[in-house]
Amino acid sequence: MSGPCYTREAAFPGRVAGVDEAGRGPWAGPVVAAAVVLDAGCIPDGLNDSKQLTAERRAELWQAIIDCAEVGVGIATVEEIDTINIHWATMLAMERAVAALPKDCAHVLVDGNRKPRWTRSTQTIVSGDALCVSIAAASIIAKVTRDRMMIELAQAHDGYGWHTNKGYGTPEHGRALRSLGATLHHRRSFAPVREVLAAGA
Repeated sequence: MSGPCYTREAAFPGRVAGVDEAGRGPWAGPVVAAAVVLDAGCIPDGLNDSKQLTAERRAELWQAIIDCAEVGVGIATVEEIDTINIHWATMLAMERAVAALPKDCAHVLVDGNRKPRWTRSTQTIVSGDALCVSIAAASIIAKVTRDRMMIELAQAHDGYGWHTNKGYGTPEHGRALRSLGATLHHRRSFAPVREVLAAGA
């Protein structure tokens, strides 16, 4: 294995899942979480924080992870984000991701410093996607999955640049939001969207 990640998973007995999310900050689209249980005999080379990888390398690693690991994906919708806020929607997506694993796990490693309200054996790890291979793998699965969802949504909602900005608050997205208005996929609880709606767009 190359790159800065190293295996903390060996410190825990039983099956260990790494969990990470993608899409906390965008103005549009769901938040997506992934849970990954790696096979110690088949760890893809080059796992790293998804933000440190090119889109092409993420896609390659996404496929490698799918081919040799157990993967669960959880999604929290825009409606859920607006109802319970982005933090708890992220926790909900993580819960769904772990629940979606083919088999239960003995321990969960979560990127960051907050964890869902569950009774599972869990350790939170700040910058975990650069420290634990399973969290790095989860970050890649979550990022690629969400990016593909936003590219698909972009085909039905031209003008917002979602195929490139993935719903994040770029100048292009801001201009489109003000001129075209908000779609059903915009997060109404986020200030830039809320302000446009209040202005009557």
